Amino acid sequence: MKVMDKLSEVIEAPLSPEELAVRYREICEDPAFARVPGKVEIDLWGRTLMSPPAAPYHGRLQVKLCDKLASLGGERTIEAPIATPLGLFVADIAWSRHRSPPGSEHVNPLMRAPELCIEVVLPTNSRKELSEKTKAYLAAGAEEVWIVYPRSRRCEVYGEGGRLERSRFPVDLADLFD
Repeated sequence: MKVMDKLSEVIEAPLSPEELAVRYREICEDPAFARVPGKVEIDLWGRTLMSPPAAPYHGRLQVKLCDKLASLGGERTIEAPIATPLGLFVADIAWSRHRSPPGSEHVNPLMRAPELCIEVVLPTNSRKELSEKTKAYLAAGAEEVWIVYPRSRRCEVYGEGGRLERSRFPVDLADLFD
């Protein structure tokens, strides 16, 4: 019987953020995925997770949130892939107080979460999934995670210590759902 080389036949342990990043880049460069609509993420064990395309209202909320975040300055990103210790997730919106340096346009995925990560809830999201993403973004360096609920017209804010009464980022969301 032939002795196996160093390549394992199975994933023996959760993947590191670096290993997740390599897998994500491979997916992004694979022509078979070029026309796949929706969002592609990777769980801790390397499984590809796919979400269907969002409704137009979801996109409009993303744009409105980005417009509101503009008052903070910094940099806003829609659909930001982030390699975390808990999986590779794509935040609907991410905000950072610092602009990315020139030449970093092709960094994919981000290896550290921006200060603020926002998820706009879809009917296909589960409470478990949103909780996992919140923990993942915070573990990767986010200071806050906002979960925006379009149907109930509300926003939950989370920090390292759990749910917060309000965000420390001065953004007026009063007319977000108008």
